[in-house]
Amino acid sequence: MQTYITVKGFDYDEFVEKRSRFIGYIKHVETEKEATDFIAEIRQKHWDATHNVYAYSLRENQVKRYSDDNEPQGTAGMPVLDVLLKNNIVDVVVVVTRYFGGVLLGGGGLVRAYSHSASIAVKKIGMTTMQMCSQCKLTCTYTQYGKIPATIASFDGVVDDSEFTDFVSVNFHLPCDNLKKLNEALCELTCGDCQAEELSKDFYELKNK
Repeated sequence: MQTYITVKGFDYDEFVEKRSRFIGYIKHVETEKEATDFIAEIRQKHWDATHNVYAYSLRENQVKRYSDDNEPQGTAGMPVLDVLLKNNIVDVVVVVTRYFGGVLLGGGGLVRAYSHSASIAVKKIGMTTMQMCSQCKLTCTYTQYGKIPATIASFDGVVDDSEFTDFVSVNFHLPCDNLKKLNEALCELTCGDCQAEELSKDFYELKNK
């Protein structure tokens, strides 16, 4: 997997449907324990709610789980999970808290309400694309350094930090597919004196151009 879509941090949104209050909570998680801990936290916060429905989707072991929390089967947890699946969002948990307002919504109404709760939570927090990148390091002279950051940036690279001693050491990351082209440009720029070394690989947020 070279890219994936997720969310960052935590947020929530809510709406009222026929006097029932629906609160959609959403959070970035990376393990099943983090997901279940968050679900427990919301359940404790809203211990008096009629239902605390949840769904989560993880990259880890491709786990996908949901609960209707005593709503009619298929009317709550699955519609929430469907929103995550249709948007290809992973490493995320959503809990929809419902306070019953006294008016029955029916099966179709529940599906729409829980789906809408998840959708507005996703919209509120916003989605982000993560891309596999090469974590690299290069060493250059002070004279060469003048054009190095701009050259890295031209290949969608991001400088993480630089160390200035007798030489300049630059740590940065860029999309894996761009490393070869960057090294070709660095070779031309420094007459073959400077090349980037790949230290490891990891996912970073893909910046919008």
